[in-house]
Amino acid sequence: MTKVKFLSADEAAAMIKDGDTIGLAGGGGGLVEASALHAAVERSFLETGHPQNLTCIHALGIGDRQERGMNRFAHVGMTSRVIGGHWVWSPRMQQMARNNDIEAYVLPGGVIMQLMREVAAGRPGLITHVGLGTFVDPRLDGGRMNEAAKQNLTEIITIEGRDYLRYLPIPVTVALLRGSYADEEGNISLEEEPANLDIYAIAAAAHNSGGKVIFQVRGMVPRHSMKAREVRIPGALVDAVVVDETQQQGYEVVYDAALSGQKRREGFAQPEPLFSSRLVIARRAQQELYDNAVINFGFGIPDQIAKLIDHDGKSARYFQTIEHGTYGGRLMDGDLFGYAMNPSCMIDGPSQFDFYSGGGLDIAFLGFGEIDAVGNVNVSKLGGNTVGPGGFIDIAQNARKVVFCGTFDTGGARTEVGSGVMRVTEHGRISKLVDKVDQITFSGPQSLVQGQKVIYITERAVFELRENGLHIIEIAPGIDLQTDLLDRMGFVPNMNSPLSEMDGNYFKK
Repeated sequence: MTKVKFLSADEAAAMIKDGDTIGLAGGGGGLVEASALHAAVERSFLETGHPQNLTCIHALGIGDRQERGMNRFAHVGMTSRVIGGHWVWSPRMQQMARNNDIEAYVLPGGVIMQLMREVAAGRPGLITHVGLGTFVDPRLDGGRMNEAAKQNLTEIITIEGRDYLRYLPIPVTVALLRGSYADEEGNISLEEEPANLDIYAIAAAAHNSGGKVIFQVRGMVPRHSMKAREVRIPGALVDAVVVDETQQQGYEVVYDAALSGQKRREGFAQPEPLFSSRLVIARRAQQELYDNAVINFGFGIPDQIAKLIDHDGKSARYFQTIEHGTYGGRLMDGDLFGYAMNPSCMIDGPSQFDFYSGGGLDIAFLGFGEIDAVGNVNVSKLGGNTVGPGGFIDIAQNARKVVFCGTFDTGGARTEVGSGVMRVTEHGRISKLVDKVDQITFSGPQSLVQGQKVIYITERAVFELRENGLHIIEIAPGIDLQTDLLDRMGFVPNMNSPLSEMDGNYFKK
């Protein structure tokens, strides 16, 4: 007789005890988010004051920037510690971090996924080069994001004369996860999910830590009705299942078989990206591509590059990947970042990051918040807010070529683009090329040690990292070097003389 219990969401929430460490999976837009379970846990706390003093650990961003996802856990007393890879989907949790209402920690998203696998295996944490020289390095911030965070989650170890980071193991006492269907024995399929993420790793970590594994699914099916290869989490790991018949693939997606890879959707025309300074950046970045490259796109302006590739009908020339474990297809953007239409392959997140960590990526296109003179990049803490890198560190530190894409400044900046030139009509209040970044999410010096090629593309100029720091190598037509660039930077870049001019075709509609 199966040990798995089929419960209501409220009954499942009652299994969580004060002080538990909760393992959570998900991505923006409701991707594989156990929304009904999250709501039940919040409801229990608001009605009874329990569970309290929780630790939450999650690799990617979870929430809708309002009420769902990590916002459900953002109550003083309910959660005391968060170890998260990405935070922007939960402004309430960000506010708690600013107020020191919680201990706030950030670790790389891929590291968290792989760490869950190490916890499941009973190994002494994760030993990796990922994060060296960044804010998760204990010689810098150690991943601590506020004054309340005192614990050491990382340490430096040396093997054969080379430094590595050891991320200490974090046992999980409850896993709150989502699948598509469960059979009567508690076997779980992910057949309708748009990604696998680290669902298996978290389930195994919780089970082998002596904890509870609770799944939310869309429906229950008879025993033996699922083929063995359809089952992604065996019932042996599962303690309880909650059936939520209203479960959707995402907040705004009820069900689309082309997102879960079950069917192909043909004839879906990709509209031409809107002409703007962001498109200028994407057009220039697209020139860094070459045939058969394995590539990754980050959130924001980089997804414009994916749109250009798809619109131009050139997607078959490259191997497109996203850190959620997906290959191929048409990458979605905005709140659906992490979803892909018509994917060609889906693997588990920890395995995807194995591939990234070992240097499998040829090119990564990523955004930036700040850049400094030695090529450091900050995307993890901006304006005092805990943002978190998601998979940024794992990807940026290991791709053979890294192309950072972003606007030159922000905060009211206005430009006129067209007829092959660019004019700045109003400079932004906030400079993004600064003397020293607030937090190092990508280390320029570490990149040079590893021999990476690093390019920084803005709508006004293109920069390249070399041995003596950042060099300006291209300037946009219509931009004045002194007034539009150098006077607006926190450092003086190295310069070639004369500078190359960016192709005027980037600046034409």
